Amino acid sequence: MPRPPTAVPPPPWLPRPRWHHATADLPRQPALRERHLLAATDSLHALLAQPRCALGVFVPAGLHPARAERRQLDQIARAGADLFEIGLAHHDAGLDGPVIQAAYRRALSRGNVLARALRAVEHAAGLRPTVVMTYWDPVHRHGPEHLARLLADAGAAGAMVVDLPDDQAERWQAAAKGANLSTPRLVPRHLADTGLATVAAGASGWLYAPASTGPTGYRGALDVPALADFTTRLRAASPLPVVSGVGISTPALAERVAPLVDAVVIGTPVVRALMASSEQAPALTTAFAQALYPYATTETRA
Repeated sequence: MPRPPTAVPPPPWLPRPRWHHATADLPRQPALRERHLLAATDSLHALLAQPRCALGVFVPAGLHPARAERRQLDQIARAGADLFEIGLAHHDAGLDGPVIQAAYRRALSRGNVLARALRAVEHAAGLRPTVVMTYWDPVHRHGPEHLARLLADAGAAGAMVVDLPDDQAERWQAAAKGANLSTPRLVPRHLADTGLATVAAGASGWLYAPASTGPTGYRGALDVPALADFTTRLRAASPLPVVSGVGISTPALAERVAPLVDAVVIGTPVVRALMASSEQAPALTTAFAQALYPYATTETRA
């Protein structure tokens, strides 16, 4: 089922705004600081409210030295990324496939995982709306309230805990709300309507509908009709935007999924490029961006 009709999109050749939420620039006055933090979530909301399907790009933090990582984020933004998902490396990334797990192992071997992630978020958030992807264990270890505040101060618009335990959902949502951080939720396709409604009620920012039921990096065929049915159920349960990723391994598949959702997120194809030959990542991003919006140009993007 296609997304609900909306207004005519703006001309695709207009440059994207450069979002600016650097930690160093946060106002010291509490009221101004809160307004500054709210701007990050507002930018994400505005992006997902557009009539075209946005492109999200997942980048694991700490994969490369800071200077190289900043350059890669700049290039990916100019190449067509509308939003960033920054991955916080974790040693037991059970929902991810071998490519992202290998990237996390490399990032972990470099040490200072959280500090590197915050620097990556700060730079990414200055380019595009940015959401952090993490597992519950790092949230638990650092403390939900403390980590939520650190991520928000770095400029993140939200954080999605992909394996959020049911008995910790309320605490995490309260911590994130206190930091003006949205809480997108990954929604397993097997959930019954009652469970789906419970997850949706505790989410903000977006609902994440995996295109595949396998781990990240799945490269097989997608059951697009089943995904369409699932996105219809999500839209019936919540007014939140619907985002899809996992298994959208080619631009052709992204083009098929785009009419169903508000954003498509690519991860493993870009991470594979960043691991092997990072200069290929921008061209790959452009190929996906043009599949979603064939007449778009990325040359004038900020």
